[in-house]
Amino acid sequence: MTFPHDTARRQLEAWRQDLDARGARLEQVALEATRVRTRGTDLSPADIAAIEKHARSKDAPNALRDLQRKVDAGLLSWRDIASGRAVGDPDVQRAVQTSAPSLKRAYTAIREGQDLDEVVAAGQQRTRRSRGDFDDDLPSDFTEDAF
Repeated sequence: MTFPHDTARRQLEAWRQDLDARGARLEQVALEATRVRTRGTDLSPADIAAIEKHARSKDAPNALRDLQRKVDAGLLSWRDIASGRAVGDPDVQRAVQTSAPSLKRAYTAIREGQDLDEVVAAGQQRTRRSRGDFDDDLPSDFTEDAF
């Protein structure tokens, strides 16, 4: 003979087992996460060299070139910029504003599940195609409702 509560007890037991399995998986993932080594906010000499190389290239936006000139003059360092210590500098703010639309596009693409390598490649193609020395402040993307 089955009692009305037997079905509920079996369901509760199934849920408890599922919860225990998920808890064990969570502990496993947490343990794996503690083993991951992340980079600090400090830039390595190789990072700085790569930034400077790009900032001096013909593909660099004017705002980035302006920052490189300030770094060359000793007014700022790339470590100051990367750490946020130079956030009040008008040229740093201009560089951030100039790159914000591209960063937003990349963030949206990644959130939508697009392949990271494809997002990076698309950003590089867009930069080569739309970069000009005449005005970094103009929008590079137009939609029908922009006219």
